[in-house]
Amino acid sequence: MLSKEDYLMIREKVKRGAFLKDIAADLGVHPRTVSRALRRQGAPIGKRPAARRGILDPYKGLVDHLLAEGVWNGVVIWRELQERGYRGGISILRDYIHPKRVLRKSRATVRFETKPGQQMQGDWGEVWTEIAGRRRMKVHFSVSTLSFSRRFHFWAAEREDAEHIYEGIIRAFEYFGGSTAEVLVDNAAALVISDGRGRRFNPRFVDLADHYGFTMRACRPYRARTKGKDERMVGYTRHHFFVRYRSFESFAHLNQLAEQWLREEADRRFHGTVKEVVAERFAREAPYLIPLPGRRYDTSYLEHRVVAWDGYIDVRGNRYSVPDDYCGQPVVLRISLDDELRIFAGEQMVALHRLRPATEGWVTVPSHHRKLWARALRVQARDLSVYEGVASCNS
Repeated sequence: MLSKEDYLMIREKVKRGAFLKDIAADLGVHPRTVSRALRRQGAPIGKRPAARRGILDPYKGLVDHLLAEGVWNGVVIWRELQERGYRGGISILRDYIHPKRVLRKSRATVRFETKPGQQMQGDWGEVWTEIAGRRRMKVHFSVSTLSFSRRFHFWAAEREDAEHIYEGIIRAFEYFGGSTAEVLVDNAAALVISDGRGRRFNPRFVDLADHYGFTMRACRPYRARTKGKDERMVGYTRHHFFVRYRSFESFAHLNQLAEQWLREEADRRFHGTVKEVVAERFAREAPYLIPLPGRRYDTSYLEHRVVAWDGYIDVRGNRYSVPDDYCGQPVVLRISLDDELRIFAGEQMVALHRLRPATEGWVTVPSHHRKLWARALRVQARDLSVYEGVASCNS
């Protein structure tokens, strides 16, 4: 703040023709400060007005309390404040927390080692790469890691929905030659449902667990360390496999290269934590895995339709034929992840198709509509005198 003496010096220098920026430089202030003093014709009077209250100010006490309780995750704190009425952004909150991080006590991490065959951890990652000539395509990939041996499997797909998440788990079991006693996953909606009753597992995930005989476990929200072994392998896959291989003919080609890379490189690496070659450590774990069931779990999409009067159903923008005995009846569709369409009436499969784009036209099996064509082409036999009578009336 300028003093009275400062103002007098400003006024004197202005009379001598000095520039405002030079006067400001001598006083160590901004030129606008000098300009305001001249307009005011004196030094500032009284105290500086109180700073405007910030949007975060009413919540700083709560933030400090959470920090003292050991909660340092900005997103978690931000959501807690939102529940209390905070309408500000997370950047303001992070700016407030950042200088306080020097006060954070370091947390000692106790490494939890599991027994052979006890646990598999599952997670998903994303990467942009070239598939079938498309230079920029987002690829989702599942990574499943055995907690004891650190052997892992990954599988790439076009999307990360429930069906693909379940498929990734199953393919990992098949790669390892058995399932584990428990599977640790994150809190994706395909696996864990959060509602008014709390957190519970998705019913279809429960069905999958029952089929393969494992116990479901979900890490606590915002606790990435719980699933650290697997999350590290997501980065390992992204920065090793997808750097070495940067172009693929198809997803089938990508996954073929993936299994080759896993066996030839990932399985043969020396793991720095367990101080052992992964493949050799897995050899001791393999006998403890649970044998796979005789029937593979069906991860197909499940949908319901009613067969139209013309013997077709609509699926993903195209039409597919159904035997004409089922016109007007409800049917169940199962669409595999490789686009095979199976149509069921009750427990019986009544039609099988391969999905095609609408530009290729409707998909028809001629034998499905024999009765419909027979009814359409049937002509009632009439005496020729009927047609002669019609002709005479028109003449």
